[in-house]
Amino acid sequence: MNQFIEWLSQPWPWYVAGPMIGLTVPALLIIGNKTFGISSSLRHVCAICVPSGIPFFNYNWKKETWNLVFVLGILIGGFVATTFISNPNQIVIAAETQQELAALGITDFSGLMPSDIFSWENLFTAKGLLFFVIGGFLVGFGTRYAGGCTSGHAIMGISSLQWPSLVATIFFMLGGFLMTHVIMEPLMKLVGF
Repeated sequence: MNQFIEWLSQPWPWYVAGPMIGLTVPALLIIGNKTFGISSSLRHVCAICVPSGIPFFNYNWKKETWNLVFVLGILIGGFVATTFISNPNQIVIAAETQQELAALGITDFSGLMPSDIFSWENLFTAKGLLFFVIGGFLVGFGTRYAGGCTSGHAIMGISSLQWPSLVATIFFMLGGFLMTHVIMEPLMKLVGF
């Protein structure tokens, strides 16, 4: 059993993880023309909880139970992996990346996520408001506006040759590059990071 856990805790090479992700699309199509995506599960949860008077949530969400089970599996898998399998010392951040992050005030690399950003103390600060509240709203709004999330468009949409998914994925990437290389540094200095 220890050998199995040790094997699971190692990073999987690209030639194993890549085909496994790639085979998700044909598997979903074979088992019944299911579409892969994480953000759609929020709509299903709302359809369960919200009164049926809202037309957007008035559909047969029970047909999408598999998607909710999938998301539940992600949550359980993430909990098991971080609690029992992960080794934060195994995460290696390139020296150049550490220098660039240090210039922005991020210096604690001891965990899976930098505690300089991701901590309860930061939640009610200007940078916490920017990262968690405004950033979270923009991610949610963008996901709804784009008709899906990055995993749905990039993995399922492009694989099934959907033109809107290709356009959405291109703009996801452009937005990420723009934010990382043009907007983020001045914005972090503005909020005192």
